[in-house]
Amino acid sequence: MSMNEQMKESETSILHTYNRFPVVFEKGQGCYLYDSEGKEYLDFAAGIAVNSLGYHYPGYDEALKDQIDKLMHISNLYYNEPIIDAGAKLVKASKMSKAFFTNSGTEAIEGALKAAKKYAYVRDGHADHEIIAMNHSFHGRSIGALSVTGTAHYREPFEPLMGGVKFADFNDLESVKAQITDRTCAIITEVVQGEGGIYPAKKEFLEGLRQICDEKDIMLIFDEIQCGMGRTGHYFAWQAYGVQPDIMTSAKALGCGVPVGAFVLGEKAAKASLEPGDHGTTYGGNPFVCAAVSKVFDIYKNDKIIEHVQEMTPYLEQKLDEIVAKHECAATRRGMGFMQGIVIQGRPVGEVVKAALAKGLLVISAGSDVLRIVPPLVITKNTLTRWLQFWMSVWNNFRYFKRYLNIFAKCSGYNQ
Repeated sequence: MSMNEQMKESETSILHTYNRFPVVFEKGQGCYLYDSEGKEYLDFAAGIAVNSLGYHYPGYDEALKDQIDKLMHISNLYYNEPIIDAGAKLVKASKMSKAFFTNSGTEAIEGALKAAKKYAYVRDGHADHEIIAMNHSFHGRSIGALSVTGTAHYREPFEPLMGGVKFADFNDLESVKAQITDRTCAIITEVVQGEGGIYPAKKEFLEGLRQICDEKDIMLIFDEIQCGMGRTGHYFAWQAYGVQPDIMTSAKALGCGVPVGAFVLGEKAAKASLEPGDHGTTYGGNPFVCAAVSKVFDIYKNDKIIEHVQEMTPYLEQKLDEIVAKHECAATRRGMGFMQGIVIQGRPVGEVVKAALAKGLLVISAGSDVLRIVPPLVITKNTLTRWLQFWMSVWNNFRYFKRYLNIFAKCSGYNQ
């Protein structure tokens, strides 16, 4: 079956909730992917910031295979060794108190919101509390997560959503203060807005949120699902600012490809929020995914992944700035560590992403006009140099690729 036939077959049975790019990937190795017809692609999307170790990193596959031979699922009615190990390593890396493992980042958000609401309920003896979230944020697509996602086009088809949510402007402390009432139980924000366009928080903004929450006994929730697990050069992005949350969510690179997330509570939240019967999960924290989490932390420590990101970031930023300086359609760069964005002007960012794909380079977009660059954290300078050579070819020959894409679409008969 040809790749085009595979894509058509997919559309007959898989619900069309994604406008997928016209490629079928079959395997990966290192920082490269290969489609079902053998073409090689340099991957600077990393499964949307999931595959921080790339593909088949030494020791990772073996840890999962070993766990399959032992035990994959037992339910949370019993203890298991991998969750004990993974929980201890996550709590140590975050310097927080207690962890709850979920199946995804969205589920982690749901748990974080419940923990904040329960904390306020225990404190006040009643419910009906409010949460402040940020405009242009993204926290997931379930009802609770959508309720705190500050992007109208995600929310509108599913309203009414969870009540008691107010929105403030990211990096605008006065905007947040204007939304606070005596019913406010939590403030939730990404430390680096991802889907909204790669916007890092300002230090004074996070410090201001921390001060407000301390003064008013409000839970401060940091969404570290995309920006966490080393992507900014720290285990979690908030550590670069020295501002610790009461509740933190994690996922994506937490398991480097297996379906796992977590929310982590500080001591205050852990002592006075969720208790037996308040929250649960059938698959969350199963031995298989927790073996992956545990191994990821071991690899990060032993192979100095965080230090590698810190070492490579100046080089990456320098080269991205050179692209901005040389090419008119690249307006500016912003980001932290290996979570970078280039603002595209003069043409849709989607056209640039498609042109790169045709050339054998994977990148993705963020927001309406940002090229998102979230490579595996294990890229070397040689790989990065090759990536930059790819990009120069894409930029310099963009008109050719636009014409090629039009021809490709007509010849393949495939429409997204």
